[in-house]
Amino acid sequence: MTIFSTYSDTAPSRILALICAACVAMLGFGLYLQHVVGLEPCPMCIVQRYALILVAIVSGLTALSRTKSLQITGIIFMLLFCVLGAFVAARQSFLQWFPPAEASCGRDFYGMIETFPLQRVIPMIFKGSGDCSVVDWTFLGGSIANWSFVCFAIIGAAGLALLIRLRR
Repeated sequence: MTIFSTYSDTAPSRILALICAACVAMLGFGLYLQHVVGLEPCPMCIVQRYALILVAIVSGLTALSRTKSLQITGIIFMLLFCVLGAFVAARQSFLQWFPPAEASCGRDFYGMIETFPLQRVIPMIFKGSGDCSVVDWTFLGGSIANWSFVCFAIIGAAGLALLIRLRR
């Protein structure tokens, strides 16, 4: 067994572990912005946070698996959660670039879940509220939602590359 074949067998696990660590770091930064800087997350931010938690859990567990079929299954689930997070981040970015004519603060995420049935909550979340269109923080000209979309896209691209590599 050559060094290359040994590395190529363990590389997916290392990449998945790196994805998990990056997700944990992004979640930590989000908590820093919330608890230290004082930015309150909107309903769409919370959905993105949950998607990132799911990506971290799935990529971490998949990194621990050694069988090819489990790795492929885990990467597919990770890609699904990345698509969800990227979609919500793209929708929030759209709301930030083109804010609704009538901005209302609306309910917070947990208030919506406690008050309304799930079939009414999901459309309310994706509709966004006044606080979803506000840009409270920027880095290099991009809002949190913009950077969230970029991160989900990068993680998704890495997952897709791993999936293609494993399916060969």
